[in-house]
Amino acid sequence: MKHLILALAVLAAPAHAETLYFSAIPDDDETKLVERFGRVADYLEEALGVDVEYIPVKDYAAAVTAFRNDQIQLGWFGGLSGVQARIAVPGSQAIAQGAEDETFVTYFIANTETGLTASETFPDLAGRSFTFGAQTSTSGRLMPEFYIREETGKAPEDLFSAVGFSGDHGQTLRLVASGAYEVGALNYTVYDNAAAEGAAEAETAKIIWQTPAYPDYNWTIRGDVDARFGEGFAERVQDALIGMTDADLLASFPRSAFIAADNALYQPIEDTARALDIIE
Repeated sequence: MKHLILALAVLAAPAHAETLYFSAIPDDDETKLVERFGRVADYLEEALGVDVEYIPVKDYAAAVTAFRNDQIQLGWFGGLSGVQARIAVPGSQAIAQGAEDETFVTYFIANTETGLTASETFPDLAGRSFTFGAQTSTSGRLMPEFYIREETGKAPEDLFSAVGFSGDHGQTLRLVASGAYEVGALNYTVYDNAAAEGAAEAETAKIIWQTPAYPDYNWTIRGDVDARFGEGFAERVQDALIGMTDADLLASFPRSAFIAADNALYQPIEDTARALDIIE
């Protein structure tokens, strides 16, 4: 199978019905994502009996735009970007999530030079410099901002000396580890993977607090796929995702398994985004 490694802007026309195009929010380094989702495309192609191509995108908003414009029919989204995609394309459905996505958490990490240490209560971060991840990331922005406001009664720009947006979780870890920002918030799986791999950044950026659990990542599919690929196609895609058992493939997400999901699971994410005026 040929993997389609194109700039998304080049793909001007809607996907042909005989090919299922999918993408994913770029929550880590592009090289890792291309390798990871190229293998997912191979798996889905064999399971579904149709051509499957992965389309890389430059940011979270581009993933939602591609879904809205029918440049992709399936997306691996975060909680918030999945909500945005389903609002943009009525009838679309969340069909699967990682087993871990039922109870996802965000880590707050701090450079060791700050002297901040792990705490069960929200730490005193007033006056520190702070970086989120991508502006529309659920685990890197939406939920950490929600808990910052809930725990302190202040908006981030009023609490911190400086507020940044790194763009992805791996970059958040690097920025905090380097001291470019004193504190940051990121997806717990990215940090845990870095620590397990013995990454130097995990030695100079330590966990100081974690949020309560919330629902996060999900596979979302357009509502018109049955009309284009045949009756029951969305269910077949769901079955293929839930039936993904290859340990190496799952570890690349990283997830232990995929389980069924539906739109209702993500209502708390939508409600939080509306409360913060991130979506209207």
